[in-house]
Amino acid sequence: MKCVLVFALAAPFIALADPDPAAMTLTREADIRWVENPLVPGLRSAVLYGSPPKPGPYVIRVRFPPGTFSPPHFHAEDRQIVVIKGTWWVGSGAKWDRDSTTPVSAGSFVIHHANQIHYDGAKDEEVIVQITGVGTNATTLVDESGKPK
Repeated sequence: MKCVLVFALAAPFIALADPDPAAMTLTREADIRWVENPLVPGLRSAVLYGSPPKPGPYVIRVRFPPGTFSPPHFHAEDRQIVVIKGTWWVGSGAKWDRDSTTPVSAGSFVIHHANQIHYDGAKDEEVIVQITGVGTNATTLVDESGKPK
C-alpha cells in the first residue's frame, strides 16, 4: 500500500518527453498555423500533413466563423471530411442557396465526391472541419450555370 501511495504522489512530478520524431510527428492544437483563405473572407485553413497542391495525401483543417460559407465549387479528387466542432451546413449544385443546406453535426463524416459542385459553411456558430484527400488539390469556383469561373 505504501508503494502505491508514494507512486501516486510522485506521478505529477514525472517529466514526460515527446516520442522519438522518427516514430511519430505530433501537432498540438497550439502549434496549428491558421492562414486566411484568399477566396472567402474570414475562412481560415491549416495544413496538418502533406501539401494539397502537390501529388500525395494531405490533411487540412478549415475554420468557418459564424455566417461564413464557401461559394459553389468543386475539387478534382474525392475529399473526406470530419466535422470537429459545431454544425456544418452543406449544399450541392451551382445555385448558392444557404437556406436549403443540410446540417451536419460535430462527429459526423462527409465525402465530397470528385468534380461535384457543392458549398458549405457555418450559420450561427464557429465550425471546424478536418479534410483529407490525395492531391493535387485545387478548388474550382463555378458560376450559376455550373461553369468554372
